[in-house]
Amino acid sequence: MRHLYDMIIIGGGPGGYTAALYAARAGLDTLVLEKLSAGGQMALTMQIDNYPGFDETIDGFTLGERMQREAERFGAKTEIAEVDGAHLQGPVKTVHTSEGIFEAKTVVLAMGAGPRKLGLKDEVKYEGHGLHYCAACDGMFYKGKTVVVVGGGNSAAADALLLSRICEKVIVVHRRDSLRATKVYHEPLMQAENIEFQWNQIISDVIDKNGRVEGIRLKDVKNGAEKEIACDGVFVSVGRKPASRMIESQVTLDDQGYIIADESTRTNLPGVFAVGDIRTKALRQIVTAAADGANAAYYAEEYMNRWEG
Repeated sequence: MRHLYDMIIIGGGPGGYTAALYAARAGLDTLVLEKLSAGGQMALTMQIDNYPGFDETIDGFTLGERMQREAERFGAKTEIAEVDGAHLQGPVKTVHTSEGIFEAKTVVLAMGAGPRKLGLKDEVKYEGHGLHYCAACDGMFYKGKTVVVVGGGNSAAADALLLSRICEKVIVVHRRDSLRATKVYHEPLMQAENIEFQWNQIISDVIDKNGRVEGIRLKDVKNGAEKEIACDGVFVSVGRKPASRMIESQVTLDDQGYIIADESTRTNLPGVFAVGDIRTKALRQIVTAAADGANAAYYAEEYMNRWEG
């Protein structure tokens, strides 16, 4: 027998489960579709110190599980399934998964965005062991130490400035001979006494000791010369890749593939909302994803009051 949910949420990160919590508390029949486990990208973070409410640190996997349990306490359901596709137009939205087809009056897109990686051999081996993709999340681990920031755009510049206030030394590695970051970043970067630059360089390999990063090998993009630099950690900031390919022909995206949605989280399609890292926004953090989830549930409930199937 056909079951029509009030809301289906694709993705079980902090944005997705906050939307589930608020929707379930509002009495909406809510389903979360998650392919792995609660938390999304957050689950990969070993230590979270910047989410309110914890007097001791918490890891992302544990926080994700708590968010899931809280949403389910109010009646939200979770289905572990891989989403293959979705039809988001019309009053009834259809989501195709490895566990079957699900239908709902509203859909919240919470698939997130992953960091663009360097493409190094065994890169995944060092993730969380000296190799990171979020300076705001993990920078405090390197207080008083030497770190490398890879990239030359706004996010890399912001990461370098943030880390310069924490670390003894910050080395910015960029494949060009000048930054792509907007000029507002240039002066503070150049004035910071503990920031240095390695221009026209790419990382060709990681130097490790007992499975942890202890340095990098650089290659000059112009003449191929190689050299080694000692460091305690590497922060990769070469952009992010939103998981929007599945729905790119239906919702409006910006030129980087992020779903265009404002603070209301509403997309160009009625009854379809985008939360967390997958939508256009200035700051992608756990706390901002959670705020998106609450907004999505509010506006979904508003939409439901006018829904005609």
